[in-house]
Amino acid sequence: MGTTVRGLVTGAGGFIGHHLVSFLRAQGYWVRGVDLKRPEFCASDANEFELLDLRRWEDCVRATAEIDEVYALAADMGGMGCSSRDHAQILHNNCLLNLHCIEAARQNRVTRYLYTSSTCVYPEHSQSATNCVPLKEEDAYPAAPQDAYGWANLITERLCIHYRQDYGLETRIVRLRDVFGPVGPWHGGREQAPAALCRKIAAAHLEGLNEIEILGDGEQTGSFCYIDDCVTGLHKLMRSDCSEPLNLSQDRMVSINELADIIANIAGVHVSKTHVPGSQGVRRCNSDNTRLKEVLRWEPQISLEEGLRRTYLWVEKQVRELASEYSFGVATFPLQPGKKEP
Repeated sequence: MGTTVRGLVTGAGGFIGHHLVSFLRAQGYWVRGVDLKRPEFCASDANEFELLDLRRWEDCVRATAEIDEVYALAADMGGMGCSSRDHAQILHNNCLLNLHCIEAARQNRVTRYLYTSSTCVYPEHSQSATNCVPLKEEDAYPAAPQDAYGWANLITERLCIHYRQDYGLETRIVRLRDVFGPVGPWHGGREQAPAALCRKIAAAHLEGLNEIEILGDGEQTGSFCYIDDCVTGLHKLMRSDCSEPLNLSQDRMVSINELADIIANIAGVHVSKTHVPGSQGVRRCNSDNTRLKEVLRWEPQISLEEGLRRTYLWVEKQVRELASEYSFGVATFPLQPGKKEP
């Protein structure tokens, strides 16, 4: 790239942010990582990692100082257990940090700014039945996001568009959905469906059981993108001339029941599924990747099966290590249905 690009990754202590830092370093970037916390499972590859609260204006100014490009991943969000409650806090925190971060980037003369939005911006009614069509970028309007997190995403998308129009800041907007992979949350309520199912199946296998619990009927569907494809796509979008929102996901749709079967096959076990009441997210969500392929001349390359294989091996290792810490034997391992998780 010639002169070394100085990049900022906000949310660098999180799953995607941690992987993105490593990817950018491999591309020759100098990288500053910023978050409220450090990565949970291994040290960051960032040249510089700062613990900052981007809801605070002065911390945003500090984070964006002497930076060329910002990858804005910081967000107050999590799995269904988090995003389906605390709406006032989620909307307040996300709007505050995004308003401050992009303005600080403008004042510090950042040249490019990529905002990671999500498919939560799409109207809930378009994701409420199993026979809905894949979502195109323009389907976000008329606006009716599913929850506070979706509204915060959509507001920030508009903010990026207006900062490009009014101030000339080169903004990029990507809508992510169901990103998964190793070295990320796998228990405690903030994990996504692939990691949760990997944990349940690994724990069942460890205990010699053949049953796992699934929220709802398991027919809710999604399109799951492996982390390596995600960070590659983010970098390609940043380097492109596309300033309009862009879906970034796999366009293969699978149900939660099917996902569990794929993981069980990888683990070499057979499990029966017990369906229980609980938050299960939107009924159906699948990305239309037509614009992604046209703009980037690229699409995700790693198959769902290969991504799940890599993820399962990592999660299984975590499950075994955690189980070994309990002195009462695997029969009391706390990651199975009906048992309290740590």
